[in-house]
Amino acid sequence: MATKPLTLTIIRNEVDSGPGRLLAWAELAGVTVDLRKADDGDEIPSSATELDALIMLGGGFLPDADDGRPWLAAERALALDCLDAGVPMLGICLGAQLLAHVGGGRVEPDYGTPEKGVTTLTPQPAGANDPLFAAFSAPVVGIESHRDQITRLPEGAPLLMSSMHCRNQSFRLGDVAWATQWHPECSAERVAGWDEDYLRRLGLDPAEVKQTARDHDDELERTWRAFFERFVAVAQARSEPR
Repeated sequence: MATKPLTLTIIRNEVDSGPGRLLAWAELAGVTVDLRKADDGDEIPSSATELDALIMLGGGFLPDADDGRPWLAAERALALDCLDAGVPMLGICLGAQLLAHVGGGRVEPDYGTPEKGVTTLTPQPAGANDPLFAAFSAPVVGIESHRDQITRLPEGAPLLMSSMHCRNQSFRLGDVAWATQWHPECSAERVAGWDEDYLRRLGLDPAEVKQTARDHDDELERTWRAFFERFVAVAQARSEPR
């Protein structure tokens, strides 16, 4: 029997936090992308019924900051519907915080030390049997860009990754919904365009931030492309009986 083509729905919440490498990876994996630019007025799907898989991208605001962002309530409702229906989800940065929020966790603004640029991520014991995280037996690097933090995980959600300044870097909600505070889709090319004055205000050296991203770019590509492919494999397996 031929494998059913997979459609990956991606929700963009902010123009500066687009899908990045996900589009090329999806094409290489033979996956169709349905990109919804919510910040530009695209409609959020009203139901999980027709979705194969969902990725919710980042944004520089809290997951319930609805003023001026009328799509966020619909995005939260869709995430809950996907949880109920068992549709695989990946929440990235704001998307991760949105999953924490709808799952009953806590997200706090301007909490702790901001993370911006290449950051070391340490696997946690609960990831040893996780379909996406079991492959990580040692620390890896990811690109961070956040000031807000998930300060409490949803009840029963296993912690999968931590960093020096942010304990709750990643978790799983239910069986097939994952959250990453870092940006798997981000490349050194995107980091090169970051505002240097803002980096200085965070106490960072813009040249160092950008050079470190270039130094790790091939590693980032290999690590997070394989991670994305594992997510696609889960979504493909879930979609075939439907």
